[in-house]
Amino acid sequence: MKLTRAFIDGAGWTYVNIIDISKMNVKPCRGCYACWNMTPGICVQNDDMGEFLSTLIASHVIIWSFPLYYYGIPGDLKNLIDRQLPLNLPSAAKDRESNGHPQLRYLAHQRHIVISTCGFLTTGDTFDAVTAMFNHYYGEEKYVKIFFDQGELFRVPGLKSRTDAYLEIVRRAGKEFSNGGVGAETQAELSEPLYPRDAYEKIALDSWGIPMDDSVAPEDGLVSTTQMASSYRPDGKNRVLEIAYTDINKTYQLLLTGNGAEVITENFKKYTTRIETPLTVWRSINLGKISGPEALFQRRYRVLGDFNIILHWDELFISSASKSEKPAARKWQRKPNIGLLQLPWIIFWVLMVINPKAGAGAGILMAASMPLLWLVFTSVIYEQLSVLLISGLSLAVFLGAGKDTVILTGYGVFGLMWLISTFTKIPLTAHYSANYYGEGRALTDRLFLRTNRIITAAWGILFFLTPSWTSIFINMKMKAFAIIINCALPAILGILTVLFVKWYPVRWAGRNS
Repeated sequence: MKLTRAFIDGAGWTYVNIIDISKMNVKPCRGCYACWNMTPGICVQNDDMGEFLSTLIASHVIIWSFPLYYYGIPGDLKNLIDRQLPLNLPSAAKDRESNGHPQLRYLAHQRHIVISTCGFLTTGDTFDAVTAMFNHYYGEEKYVKIFFDQGELFRVPGLKSRTDAYLEIVRRAGKEFSNGGVGAETQAELSEPLYPRDAYEKIALDSWGIPMDDSVAPEDGLVSTTQMASSYRPDGKNRVLEIAYTDINKTYQLLLTGNGAEVITENFKKYTTRIETPLTVWRSINLGKISGPEALFQRRYRVLGDFNIILHWDELFISSASKSEKPAARKWQRKPNIGLLQLPWIIFWVLMVINPKAGAGAGILMAASMPLLWLVFTSVIYEQLSVLLISGLSLAVFLGAGKDTVILTGYGVFGLMWLISTFTKIPLTAHYSANYYGEGRALTDRLFLRTNRIITAAWGILFFLTPSWTSIFINMKMKAFAIIINCALPAILGILTVLFVKWYPVRWAGRNS
């Protein structure tokens, strides 16, 4: 039906009547010939066949669309064809080479298309029985046939870009048909298999999750790499991705460009990213049996060079979420924003230094305004805790607490909140940085969580210890120096955080198990 709908779409017909034979009540032909000698042209059985024949006669174009069953047409369709006997006369046709029967009604104006798919292994004679049957019905070369014997590929999400390209050829065939007839070039493209037999066989068996045996052969690496290349979605960047299958001692490269991906087996270029993995592990990841990030965390494979391709793997190599080569534009969504966590604290601390009452008033005002911001951004529990903490500190100012005490206490409780979060399932920074690494999927990635746990701990220590050295400088009458230090250290740690995010996952991914 994917092929059939593509053909109809290309033809641009305004009215199409799709009949699902499996849902019809059509009894088998009795072989009684009553439709010839008792009620000419009318079957004596009372079922859905009478209405179907009326629809058939009134049609200008008829598409016979079916999967192949044991090298032939499905039983329901054969039964329907058997019941078309009322459309023929008992006498032999004099204008045909065979001993066929002439049609009772004049239907020569009708045009026919036969569309069929199967999951066989490109033997070349798969549809011979179907061809012989329809040749007899309509005359050889008098109908359009689209036979696709690698239909198994349509159930592999990673190959959608290749199967979509074939559907575009089918659409072109529909357009040409509506303009007079399908061209020879298009017919040739429709007959061309998407993959050689060996490659298709491997892909088909992998799509069922059933390897041919428990081992892997050297040629299996090329099949898996070719399948990977076919699912690539260009993003405008040029890369050289090298895959080294350590268990079969084979290495391939994928040249990733704006036009697609090309597999090369020799004359390698300098890689931008290299993946060293057993083929058995990589196959299990592609089949969804194991998680890619989890396998990386367990060091079942390693990555050298540019790690960004791994971070954005799903965007580059998984096409099931898109309807075309490029992913569809995403609608705006509410997401967490770390600025909502930082903003009220920054305003509170800055204004507290200038004027305690103003800082306390601003703290209460910010706390009251936060629920409005949560209508735009997704709230995180640490923002809710901040509302309570800032409100309490602001209230303490109005009750007479000293400015320095409130500021230092604020730093301490803020840092303590970060440190406590490192012992929770999801550390504080992970709630916000997950936006850039697959959102929900990132929150199950143990390497992502480990990286964020270290970052959160570092910032928590900084904030928690800030009151200690700040109070020392204040007692030494060096308040200006304390302000400089408290501005410089977060800036330095911010730079280190950016570097750490790039360095640590790469270091982990590049280490041997």
